[in-house]
Amino acid sequence: MGRKLIHLRAAALVAGFAALLLACNLGASDNAPPTLASLPTLMPQATLGYVAARPLEIEEVGQTPVPVVEDEMQILLDRVESDRLMSHIRSLQDFRTRHISSTQVSRSEGIGAARSYIKDQLDIFRAASGGNLYTFENRFTAYASAEEQSTQYNIVAAISGTELNAGTVIIGAHYDSIGAPRNDGAVYAPGANDNASGVAALLEMARILSGAQYKASIMFVFFSAEEFNRQGSIAFAAWIQERNADVLGMINVDTIGNVHDFNGNREERYLRVFSAGPNDTSVSRRMAREASFLAYNYNLALELQVQDAIDRERRYGDHFSFSERDFPAIRLINAYEEKRNADPTDTIEFIEPDYLRRAAQATLALAASLADGPRPPANIALRRRQDGKRELVWQPVSGATSYIVALRPPDSLIYRQLTTSETKLAWEGFTDFASIAIAAQDARGYIGPLSQEINPG
Repeated sequence: MGRKLIHLRAAALVAGFAALLLACNLGASDNAPPTLASLPTLMPQATLGYVAARPLEIEEVGQTPVPVVEDEMQILLDRVESDRLMSHIRSLQDFRTRHISSTQVSRSEGIGAARSYIKDQLDIFRAASGGNLYTFENRFTAYASAEEQSTQYNIVAAISGTELNAGTVIIGAHYDSIGAPRNDGAVYAPGANDNASGVAALLEMARILSGAQYKASIMFVFFSAEEFNRQGSIAFAAWIQERNADVLGMINVDTIGNVHDFNGNREERYLRVFSAGPNDTSVSRRMAREASFLAYNYNLALELQVQDAIDRERRYGDHFSFSERDFPAIRLINAYEEKRNADPTDTIEFIEPDYLRRAAQATLALAASLADGPRPPANIALRRRQDGKRELVWQPVSGATSYIVALRPPDSLIYRQLTTSETKLAWEGFTDFASIAIAAQDARGYIGPLSQEINPG
């Protein structure tokens, strides 16, 4: 897909980061992780509530024809395979439990077996990647109770970015599970939907994306101890922040395989997107808005519905750990929840393969756009013209064939939009919106991250 080769400068940064990792004694593997340089944030922003996104139809704007583009994104998404996803879920379920107090030395049972399985899969992808994929572990101490602690491991695979100022995209999923009672490390805890489904999606994304490099770095993080107050992601988010990493966004993929609710109702048209508010100022809410925006413009097989909450009531997820440190972070979860947390019947028989595939595709589209779409337009300004209209202008983006102007109505969770192939638009209606952001699209059909929002008032 026309990716760039590794630059010598990037290789030097990788080596430097590896030395830092080893110095911190965090259990790195012998193949070095990628560089996470301290860079200016280019992250898009987020959304509240849900309504289907629609383009604005305004004749007086005088938009220019938008060039026809290739659809390389769909080619990428078509590589997601249901059979592979289901195979991963079956393997993880068959370990009986992934409780943090379960055995760590068995290859057939417990959280140690799950850890080995994930590492083995990543090693296969690394060997096939031609040197693009790096793997390492982030070790931490976890507590199942005040009296019981253990050493746990976040498993990380990463692809170094080719552009120095492009930042890092983090996609995460927890691989631990719990049963009832929750402190029993031996009880059956299959955790097929919660959260072998998210782990399967991450593994499939790592397989697909590891064959190339992208503008931004990509990190796939498999968290342990989420079920115990997200101790794994708390440790990892702190580790990332200590290194001054420029995190463009964190996507938490958690529970994405069921389509029924507790009463048998079915909903397979969308995923929910949760994020921290408030709507007007939160970078996580801005990222949620952007996720809905990208899904709409790619015409994905699943809609992404922005929710006006950080998570379901009295629930939490690993995205909390990043939002708490002011990193943009969202959670993707199925529309309906059929299996409760710690349910011994959360097994593969209740996973819908086609829905799971479409959920993995949606996550892949978001990650690929943030990491490899054209960079956001800069120097955006809204100027007053003599005819009373306002003119929105911005700096051209290298490689862009068109631009999508995202306009957020007051109190809305999502954007409306205008599309043009120019770098300016004149219209008196801009001030009716609470914020404006712009994304560029290139000849491949890739849409990049949205710019920072500006206030048109």
